[in-house]
Amino acid sequence: MAMKDKSENRKIDIYVVDDHEIFRDGLVLVLSGIPGFSVIGHCSSGRDFLNVLDGIKPDIVLMDIEMPVMNGIDAVQMAISRYPDLKILALSMFGEEEYLHEMINAGAQGFVLKNISKEDLERAIYAVVEGKNYYSEELLAFFTRKFLKSTQVEDANLTKRELEVLQYIALGFTDNEIADKLFVSQRTVNGHRASLISKTGSKNTVNLLVYAIKNKLVEI
Repeated sequence: MAMKDKSENRKIDIYVVDDHEIFRDGLVLVLSGIPGFSVIGHCSSGRDFLNVLDGIKPDIVLMDIEMPVMNGIDAVQMAISRYPDLKILALSMFGEEEYLHEMINAGAQGFVLKNISKEDLERAIYAVVEGKNYYSEELLAFFTRKFLKSTQVEDANLTKRELEVLQYIALGFTDNEIADKLFVSQRTVNGHRASLISKTGSKNTVNLLVYAIKNKLVEI
């Protein structure tokens, strides 16, 4: 399955995976009413999603975490292994925060709470489709609190340019956009990102952002 290139006049095709029928139907209704969005299908489990994945070409998948038959974490991991460019936005309820780290590690590009406003959901979908990360502030705060309890503040000896790159990452810019902002190549930005992750001892971008927030290195 080749993921589609986006253009300003092209609809964003969305696939919804959630086992709560009332919520799923309501979400589909809301999304269908947003100009530029098209819900191309929905199902109630990770396994059902994987069974149809080869025959659909969504620009983004909205994926629940806890579901019967196959949960969202396993579904995301298997889907990303087949289609690495697949964009996935995780749907979470309060109380599921412990699973979110696994969801991001599996390959989801962002996570939002199910009580998100229509405007913020639209913003989240556009961000992920454009290759950016998107995290609900409440959930990012959870990660920050958890990280603060388990880790001491450390001096990572970041350079001025690395701090600039870190600020743009925190604001959700892609490596290509950061390169344009700093008038450098994307390869250079990729190198700075890798250096930031290495110096801070982070496993991924989420860990890096938590580190940055904890140490007051960025403003979001």
